[in-house]
Amino acid sequence: MSKTHHLSDTEEKLRYDAHQNNPDDKRYQAFLSQVFNPVIDHLNKQGLDFSKVGAKGLDFGCGPGPTLSLMFEKQGHQVNLFDKFYANNPAVFEQSYDFITATEVVEHLSAPNVELHRLFGSLKKGGVLAIMTQMMDDKTDFSTWYYKNDPTHICFFSKNTMRYLAKKWRAKVSFFGNNVALYYFPK
Repeated sequence: MSKTHHLSDTEEKLRYDAHQNNPDDKRYQAFLSQVFNPVIDHLNKQGLDFSKVGAKGLDFGCGPGPTLSLMFEKQGHQVNLFDKFYANNPAVFEQSYDFITATEVVEHLSAPNVELHRLFGSLKKGGVLAIMTQMMDDKTDFSTWYYKNDPTHICFFSKNTMRYLAKKWRAKVSFFGNNVALYYFPK
């Protein structure tokens, strides 16, 4: 989408401030479990002993009420936070991670190539990147698609886009439903 149609940072943050993402909301936790469950399954299958020291993760685009990080921390994993507006700490990218989550954030990226490069480059060997966004498919009529009507949604993906990213980054990708892609990196 042309930058002329992007909201200013102030306008964008005002919209996010209105979100009601409460870490104690069981429905919100259930929504996030679409990413949480496959990432936990992946970590459990790695054959690593996380019982003493959990896996290290990054919640990219955590928002004003980080919830996914708390879900992972309850399982003994350490999670750093990054968000353009609410946890803007670029130093988190000086570390590498066993897992990175990006839930409902990639559609907001004004420079997706730059940010995805940063995410893919921050994973350890054997790590996993989980992206959750509403994906278009062959049946999507963009002109009537509700998802594009949010003025903060400026970048759109399909499963073909996600497959292209996997090829570009030499990763394996698996899909969970129509809105979650997990990228697995070889050890």
